Amino acid sequence: MFPKLDPFLHSELRLAVMSILAGVDEADFTYLKKQTGATSGNLSVQIDKLTAAGYITVEKGFKGKMPRTTCKMTPSGHEAFRGYVEALKEYLSSGGPGGQRL
Repeated sequence: MFPKLDPFLHSELRLAVMSILAGVDEADFTYLKKQTGATSGNLSVQIDKLTAAGYITVEKGFKGKMPRTTCKMTPSGHEAFRGYVEALKEYLSSGGPGGQRL
């Protein structure tokens, strides 16, 4: 039986944000927007959802006179992301139709 995939992380943009944050200490909104190709509005909504789920924290401040929003993955976010990646690995290692390995 296949492990359950976290449906919350199965969203393409939320998964992209989590993938980026998994590899860095923090990332600002501008960087996430550039890397994901998302619109500001869509990215903002998904960041709010990840924050509400406890997967990331958001810090708002200024860099000089410019507003800056910085995102960091929380320990529970790291745990959820690791679990999601491990579940995907199990799907891939189980083989495709007829038990054939990919």
